[in-house]
Amino acid sequence: MTAEQAKTHEALFSERAAGIKQSAVRDVFELSLDPSLVSLAGGNPYLQLLPLEKIGQIAQRIIVEQGPVALQYGSGLGTEELRAQILEVMAAEGITNVGFDDVVVTNGSQSAQDMACKVFCDPGDTVLCEDPTYVGALNTFEAYQVTARPVGTDENGLIPAALRERIAELRAAGERIKFLYTIPNFNNPSGITLAAERRQEIVDICREEGILILEDNPYGMLRYEGEAAPTLRSLDAENVIYMGSFSKIFAPGLRIGWAAVPTHLFRRFYLAGEAVALCPPTLNQMIISSYLEEHDWKGQVAKYNELYRSRRDAMLAALAKYLPAGITHTHPAGGFFIWLTLPEGIDTYELLQEGVKAGVIFIPGAAFSPSGEASNKLRLAFCSVDEDTITEGVRRLSLLLQQALAS
Repeated sequence: MTAEQAKTHEALFSERAAGIKQSAVRDVFELSLDPSLVSLAGGNPYLQLLPLEKIGQIAQRIIVEQGPVALQYGSGLGTEELRAQILEVMAAEGITNVGFDDVVVTNGSQSAQDMACKVFCDPGDTVLCEDPTYVGALNTFEAYQVTARPVGTDENGLIPAALRERIAELRAAGERIKFLYTIPNFNNPSGITLAAERRQEIVDICREEGILILEDNPYGMLRYEGEAAPTLRSLDAENVIYMGSFSKIFAPGLRIGWAAVPTHLFRRFYLAGEAVALCPPTLNQMIISSYLEEHDWKGQVAKYNELYRSRRDAMLAALAKYLPAGITHTHPAGGFFIWLTLPEGIDTYELLQEGVKAGVIFIPGAAFSPSGEASNKLRLAFCSVDEDTITEGVRRLSLLLQQALAS
């Protein structure tokens, strides 16, 4: 294609498409394929722990015995069997105020975020979120030309008083706030959990202010210490849209998640998803249903928790041993991630290039901030590599950080 043709096509882009940028997470994903590098970047579940032979037999049986159904178009809502099982999965996390007719199966929870923006947001609207927050959500907000405004947090998550102040400030400036997007359990990327004693107040504030809550909870069952706090959805069935996923407790490649939507919002929410995906993949849903029925999936989650706890502890021990003074980090009670804060003035995106030379990679903090500005923070993932590799990766990273501090 000539430069002139490319310029012609460039002019055809919508404002929405023109503003979409590739994230640092995608950049680092390509780097992580290099076997000479220790990758502490990817939040990939350790699928080698799954009963892969059994899952293969399930898939083969479904195709042989029910192929015309499994390989055909299905309901836009998802299969009835899986929707009923999703109620059981949510009940395991204390969510019992969701009806069968309030559940829609989605193409991963990422699709549910897209559906929420499509239904509730016009260009120029505002959504509230933690800072840092999930890069995939930020990408979705950007694609819908929605402004993400951070709310104050500390080591116990969202601060209720800061939420009230932020809402008042933004409304005084004329902004239209549609919802609060939050990852209350083991936030990606910080690993922080919203304190149990703050949850009801956060729910109450949003309800009083007419602001929906999008509760994203892919890591809730991956807890390694402490007691589980109630989900926001369990505290309010009318104002919380709950997004769940099989990506972390089973397999991300199947791309199956779900949304539990308040009854009065359900129809438009569901139709927004059907307009894009038509229907979630039937075969994948049937594989998950058979897995949930035939395998001790709760026992499988317990195995994951034992493995991930060991890897988290290995990373915490390595950080305690090698990390230079002047750098702090979170202590996650679950999930996949630890968040490091370096002294002001160190740009971790620039540091990543030096990390490649040092043989270790991570995700720079700027990828997770609504501001998009340079950041002195970075995310480490402990889920997908063994303890010895984690220790070596942290050792390499610490040498790099010592050099950055010295310069």
